[in-house]
Amino acid sequence: MNMPGKVALLQRGSRTVALSKRHATTVAGGTPKTAILMLNLGGPEKTADVHGFLHRLFSDKDLIPLPAQKFLAPLIAKRRTPKIQAQYDAIGGGSPIKKWTELQGDAMVRQLQQLLPQNGPYQYYLGFRYAHPLTEDALHQMEADGITRAVAFTQYPQYSCSTTGSSLNAIYRHYIANPNSKIEWSVIDRWPEHTGLVDVFTKHIEEELLQFPEEDRDDVVILFSAHSLPLQVVDRGDPYPTEVAATVSRVMEKLGHTHPYRLCWQSKVGPMPWLAPQTDTVIRGLAERGRKNVLLVPIAFTSDHIETLFELDIEYAHELGRSVGMKQVRRAKSLNDSPFFTKCTHTFRDSFASTEVASVPNRRSLRFPTGIAQVLS
Repeated sequence: MNMPGKVALLQRGSRTVALSKRHATTVAGGTPKTAILMLNLGGPEKTADVHGFLHRLFSDKDLIPLPAQKFLAPLIAKRRTPKIQAQYDAIGGGSPIKKWTELQGDAMVRQLQQLLPQNGPYQYYLGFRYAHPLTEDALHQMEADGITRAVAFTQYPQYSCSTTGSSLNAIYRHYIANPNSKIEWSVIDRWPEHTGLVDVFTKHIEEELLQFPEEDRDDVVILFSAHSLPLQVVDRGDPYPTEVAATVSRVMEKLGHTHPYRLCWQSKVGPMPWLAPQTDTVIRGLAERGRKNVLLVPIAFTSDHIETLFELDIEYAHELGRSVGMKQVRRAKSLNDSPFFTKCTHTFRDSFASTEVASVPNRRSLRFPTGIAQVLS
């Protein structure tokens, strides 16, 4: 099957990504030439947006495969909306993920204008799958803006067919329906062992460890918590668990293995078996064994959102920690507006600088765990 457009093949395993509506002025002014596509799932900015967010999320077969999905997705979304709205109310009324992604994109654009002015002016776009600005809207906006080069930069450090892969399917469907794109693409689809990422997580862990009383500091158990996946997805070969484990391993090496640690998983939905152990189960188990101090690390998230601010901070650190008799359950900071997103442009500069374009005369389907994406032949 042919896919319209052009793709720059820059990295082993790179894939295509989707975009969203323009959100920053170009640094140098004038018509943007190169777009940076900030790919993420998004989040409702206010409680009134929650139902639409959930409807899109549960309708995505790549993320959550359901039988009779077309009929079940709106029912599940309607049923869960009041509960999720209450959770967003508890963290201030909406998700901050758009704010953080805009700050990250702005930092990258400004740095790129200094490093590689010949490929500018630069413009970042937000590519959200389930909240505005949506992927499909961004692709149209990019074309309207006259973009000639685009770098798709996933905000998921570890690749999964249910996250980055979902956006691959979205951009593929867009180009099947809109075959006349002239944009040349480069892709950064994963960065689980990036030195800057490892350094930031290490720094945030070290900073948070200092918040424990000195007499308790050596007793702290570090729990790396990542969004879980259904085992049926993992069993089909999704690389996500391995890549998350690689990030954890690199961070612990950087820390010097100063504390005991465990990788665990959160945000399980539905009755199917998912990756285990669940984060709350591990906290309970540690309490039963007499451990009183835990540091949670959101190892698969670049920005604060409902899973860090409510699930980790409120449900686990505050409510669960208190109920099982923990002395302290704290959380390391997310990347948010960390200088990482400025510094990473140095190490990713080959992807941003490349003008090598590979035409795609022939493509084959690759069966992803939860959908069909396209890869270069």
